[in-house]
Amino acid sequence: MKIVSTAKMSSRHQKTLTERFPHHTFYFYENIHEAKDDITDAEIVVTYGEDLTGELIETMQRLTWIQVLSAGLDKMPLPSLAEKGILVTNAKGIHKIPMAEYTIGVMLQVARELNVLYEKQKNREWNRTLRVQELYGKTLGIIGVGAIGEEIAIRAKAFGMNVIGISRSGTSKPGCDEMYKQDDVLTVLPACDYIVVVVPLTRETHHLIGRNELLAMKQTAVLINIARGEVVDEEALTLHLQEKKIKAAVLDVFSEEPLPESSPLWGLENCIVTPHLSGRSPFYMERALEIFHHNLNAFDKGQETELLNRIDCSKGY
Repeated sequence: MKIVSTAKMSSRHQKTLTERFPHHTFYFYENIHEAKDDITDAEIVVTYGEDLTGELIETMQRLTWIQVLSAGLDKMPLPSLAEKGILVTNAKGIHKIPMAEYTIGVMLQVARELNVLYEKQKNREWNRTLRVQELYGKTLGIIGVGAIGEEIAIRAKAFGMNVIGISRSGTSKPGCDEMYKQDDVLTVLPACDYIVVVVPLTRETHHLIGRNELLAMKQTAVLINIARGEVVDEEALTLHLQEKKIKAAVLDVFSEEPLPESSPLWGLENCIVTPHLSGRSPFYMERALEIFHHNLNAFDKGQETELLNRIDCSKGY
């Protein structure tokens, strides 16, 4: 089969694929524009999921399967893919270790006032009156307990935190002391000292954290968004932070990226801004391609039920 990759990968990874699957023909490109002459008759496409459009899908008459080397699908033309019955799989789960470490790291950053300490260091100021907190005994609310949420919960328990999870089903998850359904978010938020949002962006989760949800949080609460920018009402959050109605926010994702220089979020002392890198890892591509290797092997054997991370394009996850 003709396999076209628009996801930039090293020559080492390219060699592994061509050697392991010599019966397929691979075309490797760094982006969709370089691939334009080959992609229209591709049977399998490997992508990061941000470069395909509904118009392009209409021209791809031989397309059978798309392997997305990321977890997010919010920029994929899912309605077109659903209509054509195109198989889609993603790399869900590969981000769980770096994103869990990021979450623990920024919670410690806020609790131990590391930003303030760094400023004092730059000013050569020795001041031991700074009040700091512990994570021990605090309550963490995880909105969206999938693979990443489970990993965060397990690490939070190692710090002696109480963990409350929220998912679509509300079924029991490793590391969570309590589980609730997504409809119960307003019930859960008042109990949380830290809230991490890690749901996929769908019609149902757009502005899942809005004005009412922000008002339900403690004034001492810390909101961490590692999902997608549109999951949180950014305008409402900005106002909430400016009025100091919660202690802080840590934001790795935004409704517009890169975050415009004019955004007031840059200048807020109670907001930590990071440039969408919570999932970054030196092992990213290796883990993503492990999934593709497994899936391509199953696909070759006609075992489509064995493919990892199959997506229901009509639902978006």
